[in-house]
Amino acid sequence: MSEGAFCITCGAETPLTSDRLCEKCFRKRNNLSTIPERIQQYRCPKCNKYEIGGRWSEIDNENLADLRIRENLKIYPESTEIDLGFSIEEIDNRSVRLHIGINGKIEGYLFQDNHTSLMQTSNAVCPACTRKAGSYFESIVQLRSAGRKLNSSEIKEVRNTLDDMLSEMEPDPMFFITSEGPVTGGWDMQLGSKAMARSWGKRLTQRFGGTIKETSTVVGANDGIEVTRLTMSYRKPAYSIGDVIKLKGDLWLVSRWQKDGPILRRMSYFERKGVSWRDMEKCMVICSLEDQYIVDILNRDSSAVEIMDPVDYKIVTVALPYDDDNQTSKIRIGFIGDTWLAIPGTNSEV
Repeated sequence: MSEGAFCITCGAETPLTSDRLCEKCFRKRNNLSTIPERIQQYRCPKCNKYEIGGRWSEIDNENLADLRIRENLKIYPESTEIDLGFSIEEIDNRSVRLHIGINGKIEGYLFQDNHTSLMQTSNAVCPACTRKAGSYFESIVQLRSAGRKLNSSEIKEVRNTLDDMLSEMEPDPMFFITSEGPVTGGWDMQLGSKAMARSWGKRLTQRFGGTIKETSTVVGANDGIEVTRLTMSYRKPAYSIGDVIKLKGDLWLVSRWQKDGPILRRMSYFERKGVSWRDMEKCMVICSLEDQYIVDILNRDSSAVEIMDPVDYKIVTVALPYDDDNQTSKIRIGFIGDTWLAIPGTNSEV
């Protein structure tokens, strides 16, 4: 400030701040920080999630206190060198007292503030729990198999893929199961989200193959917009990757899935081809992957190997598959047509 300047409040001489106040008057007029004496928040009594910025999330007490302080603490806009600390005093299940200490500088003057704020929690049911309590669902998923009933082990295997998917994804409160249970030929489920059903359907076809059929039904209107419910029917093939099937009189190995149907690998010589799901309705499973064995090769020549029969432990001779590399010490076999046959693809599996 220029010589002869004085504080506009008390008349004290320099040093003065930028708005012509001495230190004493500047401190009276300005605070480094302010925070409400009470902070109100909401917690769902069913899932114990807290409302944070319009969403509901799980959070521990320390991080929650830090978040509420940052939401409610107001700091002088031109302050510098801010240092903040706090401690938590739990009073009961709904009340926490926050002790906050904050240091900083304003125009070179050091300010030190200490605050006490009571953080109080009220009950409010979150949208997800409200929907669950009201048996809300957006989609129906029907698990079936083509041309036969799903057995209990298949239902369990298919159903477990949903739990696996949910454990790998970011938590979404709308991804919940309203109800589920057995029906004739399969399993039905009611899910809280269409996105959940579609994500699961994609995973099912990638894992097990098969087809998905979707239909939408109008169930009401909200603000003039139609509200629809999705029904997704998944049909699992009657065969799996690795099964030996008979199609049009020839033996094939189910190699992998694609959108329109599986890729087959001929058993007798190298040939691959894609077929449609409709074509595969005429196939017959000759030897499933569960009924196949990987056995040690005892002796080999250019065209056959000797192995121990995995059922009666006798030494038998099996013709080599067309893709044998003359080096592998194991071979996959299946009992097909009253005899043991070698199955191609062993070299890439052992």
